[in-house]
Amino acid sequence: MAIPRRHVKQEPGFARRRPVRYSGDDWPVAENKHTIPHMVFASARRFADIEAIRGEDGDTILYRDLEPRVREAAAAFLSSGIEAGDRVAIWAPNSVEWIIAALGAQTAGAAIVPLNTRLKGREAGYILRTSGARMLLTVSEFLGAAYPEMLRGEDLPDLQQIVLLGGEGGGVGWGEFLKRGAAIPPSAIDARLDALGEDDVCDILFTSGTTGNPKGAVTTHRQNIWVYQRYSETYGLRPADRFLIINPFFHSFGYKAGWLAAFLTGCTVLPHAVFGAEDVLARIEREKVSVLPGPPTIYQSLLAANYRAHDLSSLRLAITGAASVPVSLVEEMRTELGIETVLTAYGLTETCGVVTMCRKEDGVETIASTAGRPLDGIEIRIVDDGGTTLPPGEAGELLVRGAGVMQGYFNDPAATAEAIDGDGWLRTGDIAVQDARGYIRITDRAKDIFIVGGFNAYPAEIENILAQHPAIAQSAVIGVPDERLGEVPKAFVVLRPGAQATPEAITAWARENMANYKVPRSVEIRDALPLNAAGKVQKFLLRG
Repeated sequence: MAIPRRHVKQEPGFARRRPVRYSGDDWPVAENKHTIPHMVFASARRFADIEAIRGEDGDTILYRDLEPRVREAAAAFLSSGIEAGDRVAIWAPNSVEWIIAALGAQTAGAAIVPLNTRLKGREAGYILRTSGARMLLTVSEFLGAAYPEMLRGEDLPDLQQIVLLGGEGGGVGWGEFLKRGAAIPPSAIDARLDALGEDDVCDILFTSGTTGNPKGAVTTHRQNIWVYQRYSETYGLRPADRFLIINPFFHSFGYKAGWLAAFLTGCTVLPHAVFGAEDVLARIEREKVSVLPGPPTIYQSLLAANYRAHDLSSLRLAITGAASVPVSLVEEMRTELGIETVLTAYGLTETCGVVTMCRKEDGVETIASTAGRPLDGIEIRIVDDGGTTLPPGEAGELLVRGAGVMQGYFNDPAATAEAIDGDGWLRTGDIAVQDARGYIRITDRAKDIFIVGGFNAYPAEIENILAQHPAIAQSAVIGVPDERLGEVPKAFVVLRPGAQATPEAITAWARENMANYKVPRSVEIRDALPLNAAGKVQKFLLRG
């Protein structure tokens, strides 16, 4: 199909799904078009005197100064030859510059392509080639990895420029890059903004590739603004909240549910590049942090650290999510860390990052044992293998439909057709149960389920039970081959600080607390579980 110039340029054969129609009543009142730059600039005027961003080094940008900084970056992109519809990749840790660069590229009409900071050169090269990125924004080094150096030898025919947001060597520096835009008149930026449409593509986020090569989920400005206005309202964000973002910006949790949601509501964004429990506790106290989202592992790490030595009284909101969140963790987040409101949520890259959320009025059991109910305007179904909708209480695959569902996978119509049916329902690949109230519980990824002697074993369910063991801080369960039963559970556990337990004792406890087919036949005690940059356990490393 022909793609209008204002849309992201793609190879022939890209399948855009049928657009979702929005009524005027679907939108909160706003003075501008519903694109990310327009809405951020509206916030800049509305919250002029509030700090917009404060970096780890103290570099601070007020909301009143946000638009000039972004327009300066946009001018540099224009001067460098970036056109509407181009892709600009970002491979760097959380920073002030990351945000300004992303907004500058989007203001210039480009779509950003965030890259996981844990990728190696071959993996990053695949995404850069597949997306056809014309520019890469990166750093010279992060956590011992020299990013430009890792790309040497990669075939990148579309990549024309590398710009360094930090460090030296391998590309033009950020300051030098910004100087390029000095000759670009303000009218040229205005023209790009005027041409930027709500249904233009704002980003392409690549999936993890755990079941094959990564695929790029394409979403638009309108979709993301629609989702995160509702998310922010449900979450309870408010102007001048101090929002610490440890979740990496390459992930929806750090980018969309992070600084985008924060800017829509007038929060102060506090980027944090590397998680360290003591550093984070000190920053919460120093910066008076009020909003602290993250995966369960972040809060478990804070609770295992010397948190009582810090003043955490400013903490107000937290949101987390996983297949299961122990009730004890939610209670400790409230009673020990003093977080007034703790919520859980569920989403995926293909839905702009969020589908369901708990509400503030929900009880601890609901918040810990469910992922909430859909945001207004989002539909879900639980279906069996034949696609028949299941009644409440029965487990099946979760389907999602609504404004947040991606346009498709970039230049991959076959994968798009496999993921989204003709009626707009997205197959998530997640197994879920919905209760009579509409709340869902994610029991597992379909691919993680294994069969023990004819019984379906759900790793998340077993992990949730193991979390109740007094000595266990974290666990991860996988299926391993067994000659008699086909597969049996194996558990990898991390003990609480100061706790002691043997594999045999844990297995004996499990036999008393779960059905026999769920009991781990072997237990391996580790100092830590392998986590990705988003804080999720990398089970493929455990299987290896």
